[in-house]
Amino acid sequence: MSAGRWLLRAASLAAALGLWQLLTSLDVDLWLRFEQFPTVGEVASAFADRAGTAEYWQDLGFSLRRIAIGFLLAAVLGVATGTAVARSRWAADLLGPLIEVARPVPAIALVPVAILLLPTNEQGIVFITFAAAFFPVVVSTRHAVRALSPVWEEAVLTMGGGRLRVLFSVVLPGALPGIFGGLSVGVGVSWICVISAEMISGEYGVGYRTWQAYTVVDYPEVFVGMVTIGALGWLTSTAVELLGRRATNWLPRPAARSVTRRAFTPAVPAKEPVT
Repeated sequence: MSAGRWLLRAASLAAALGLWQLLTSLDVDLWLRFEQFPTVGEVASAFADRAGTAEYWQDLGFSLRRIAIGFLLAAVLGVATGTAVARSRWAADLLGPLIEVARPVPAIALVPVAILLLPTNEQGIVFITFAAAFFPVVVSTRHAVRALSPVWEEAVLTMGGGRLRVLFSVVLPGALPGIFGGLSVGVGVSWICVISAEMISGEYGVGYRTWQAYTVVDYPEVFVGMVTIGALGWLTSTAVELLGRRATNWLPRPAARSVTRRAFTPAVPAKEPVT
């Protein structure tokens, strides 16, 4: 990425922070009420104080561990399930209806189910994180596998390859862009649900600590939690996208767009010779 694009992104973030500081410092109350919002300086001060405590890093560790376990399980099982549903009629008939019925249910609505089924709150939070990422991965994998051209599979079969060779040499590599698209969406949804689950039934974690700050009306600490959640979500999503680019670097990339200006010279018809 060029330096100009980095500067543009930094300027966008700085402008948003500047607008936030201006609206809160002036206590603007024009339908949207900013008089109770903490200023950027107050949030930065609270963040510096919070980051200097062991409790903050302990909460980060709990949330990251829950995301890692739940998301990795969702990635493995989601890719396997999506591939099976796309490639097998039996799997489509057996698992397809269950997936379509369960998919619209919000993962956070599974909190009572997790409490009833699983023996500890920790396992329940991991289960909710897994459920949040599982369905985007399944759906994206299913569509990516079904979109593959049958010509590639027929070529491998013609050369004597078996079903496993087709799966690992054609299906999974060809579906990787779609799979990583689902993984990128899944990790973002996982953060939404793990934070919500921590607020409801957690004992540690960024979501739990943010909710505790809200209950005691400590708004700067609430914004510290929000900034932390946003930064963690951005970092993990970026990591998934970078991994996807590395895994698919063998694919052809679109050429960079270049704008060239050509001088336009109107054509002048040749004069006919005078006879």
